[in-house]
Amino acid sequence: MLGAAGDAIEEIEEESQSLPVAFFSLRYSIYSALGRWNLAEAAARQLVLSTPTVPEFWVNWAHAARRSLKIEDARRILLEAERHHPQYGTIQFNLGCYSCVLGDNDEAKRQVSAAISLDSQFRALALDDQDLQPLWDEIAKGQNA
Repeated sequence: MLGAAGDAIEEIEEESQSLPVAFFSLRYSIYSALGRWNLAEAAARQLVLSTPTVPEFWVNWAHAARRSLKIEDARRILLEAERHHPQYGTIQFNLGCYSCVLGDNDEAKRQVSAAISLDSQFRALALDDQDLQPLWDEIAKGQNA
């Protein structure tokens, strides 16, 4: 049914949507579920452009960009998101993941620590996230990364 939903959403004219946020949210959800990351990235980018005050839209955009473009592009998106939403733990956490994958463990530690400081639940997530495997020992010892 997801495939049919993806086909159907393509038939809807974007200009005819009275609620573009709802439209692009639906597009993002469908395309990400289908693994059509280039289309999910475009929908998430539109969400951020129309409503930059919603931090989760930035996270979705970076998530799709990581899969459709490069991890460096995803990181750049979240660095901009951090300027707008410095207290949103998910942005800090994902920045930590991206930094770690890119080999900048010191920056990754700082960002994961910031996420854990904002919400202690990020510690458990960090210990389960493969991107952060190089930091697992430090995180497990309670050193915030």
